[in-house]
Amino acid sequence: MRKKQMGFTLIELLIVVAIIGILAAIAIPNLLTALQRSKQKRTMADMRGVATAWEARATDLNRYNAAGALSILAICTKDISVAQLSGALIPTYIKVLPAVDGWGNLMRFRGDYTFTDPTASSEYVIWSAGRNGTSAGGGFDSTSSSPGGTTIKFDCDIIFSNGVFVQYPEGAQTQ
Repeated sequence: MRKKQMGFTLIELLIVVAIIGILAAIAIPNLLTALQRSKQKRTMADMRGVATAWEARATDLNRYNAAGALSILAICTKDISVAQLSGALIPTYIKVLPAVDGWGNLMRFRGDYTFTDPTASSEYVIWSAGRNGTSAGGGFDSTSSSPGGTTIKFDCDIIFSNGVFVQYPEGAQTQ
């Protein structure tokens, strides 16, 4: 007497493969968007950390001048190197200065702030060029004096100036 062998038919296997394909088609774009959003949030957290250290130093030295966030972008024209910023902030105000954003692009620091001049003000701008790494294509052009508001693309710049985000991601993001 022979035992009846049981197995899956070709149609059953194709149905399972199709279901797995549909689930993957739904899950993979959501995963990629979540990865980009996490890079944005990491960048924003790093910017807040640098700004907090910068402001703490300015407060300790008794030369903190707050100004309007939008007008400051036109004023802050001098690039500040990571070495200058590191020398002024590490280790007293911040343990590690993040030099790159979540996508691996260099973060830029700009201001009329000189670390050797005690009369200089502490107005500053910190920004990330976003996923694409260029300012001109993604949103804020560094020569513009009025960027603004919320962005919906991962390529747009993230800008932090004098304690507030001037341009930042919000809502549903698009690729």
